[in-house]
Amino acid sequence: MKIEDVKDTIINADSIDIMNQLEENSVDVIFADPPYNMQLGDVLLRPDNTVVNGVDEEWDSFESLAAYDEYTKKWLSAAKRVLKDDGCLWVIGSYHNIFRVGYILQNLGFWILNDVIWNKTNPMPNFKGTRFTNAHETLIWAVKNPKAKYTFNYEAMKALNDDTQMRSIWKLPICTGKERLKNGSGEKLHPTQKPEALLYRILLASTKPGDVVLDPFFGTGTTGAVAKKLGRHYIGIERDPSYVAGARERLAEITPIEGEAMEYTCKKKMPRVPFGAVLEHGMLQPGDVLTDASGKHTAVIRSDGSIKSNSAEGSIHQVGAAEQNAAACNGWEYWYYKNGKELICIDALRKQIRAELYGAE
Repeated sequence: MKIEDVKDTIINADSIDIMNQLEENSVDVIFADPPYNMQLGDVLLRPDNTVVNGVDEEWDSFESLAAYDEYTKKWLSAAKRVLKDDGCLWVIGSYHNIFRVGYILQNLGFWILNDVIWNKTNPMPNFKGTRFTNAHETLIWAVKNPKAKYTFNYEAMKALNDDTQMRSIWKLPICTGKERLKNGSGEKLHPTQKPEALLYRILLASTKPGDVVLDPFFGTGTTGAVAKKLGRHYIGIERDPSYVAGARERLAEITPIEGEAMEYTCKKKMPRVPFGAVLEHGMLQPGDVLTDASGKHTAVIRSDGSIKSNSAEGSIHQVGAAEQNAAACNGWEYWYYKNGKELICIDALRKQIRAELYGAE
């Protein structure tokens, strides 16, 4: 089954069967919200004796832990088959299942990048008062092998977090209000619908516009809704027809963002320019003297592009670090040269070479 034929569609079928039919190494990211195997057994009551709607659907019921483990192994194996070598997998779970999923995932050869804690700002209370309030779920972020060149939009995550490095604890509310899909009786269509804020962060972090995101347990379509909004493609697999109908209606109302709005913060990889190129272009000459901004440290340029100070010799970076007694130094930003009475940072020369050779600033 070719990916192009099923992009931006919801397939009403069993996820393992469909994943085993899809072409190998064909999807960029998989987000999986599998059954948690969290059947409660006894009826759970609130203090006012009203019934708490737990998860009692057939799809979350397994006869034993061994049966759950076998199911997990099958769907993870199918997911690994369809995932690109440089793609990534996200899987979410609770204390009921996530440790078993992680163990099986590692046994299948996946390499874990992070475990992320979704810290719920408005969790369901523990009505019996017999345990701590269960206020989080765990996400595992993994790749097929340790050398995978996966997408991670670090700068975008930092921008999303007020220019502070994003940590692995995400404080987000559970799905409520208008976002929660209801059935004809006004009840929750799905008992564990995930909030769009959670998927927004996941997809912004680990996908690029145009990537294909597969969700093998599509439910009410949160993954597809966010993927469509962000200009990514989705493939949803869901065997419950009522969820499929709700997801299709939901996705039909989504308008993708376009143009500049779809851009995000990223660090551009500029063409590398060796310091020797400055000599080759005649911008500086062997024997010219470089100085730091204060004029305290100086170094002479040698014919091969290396420099020599009173205490060190080597590249502009090595000597700059030595003069500061530092572990590292960006020599392009540390060293200056004199043009008449004006002191100019040598990085201006690098930018000039980039503009001439590559059209880059």
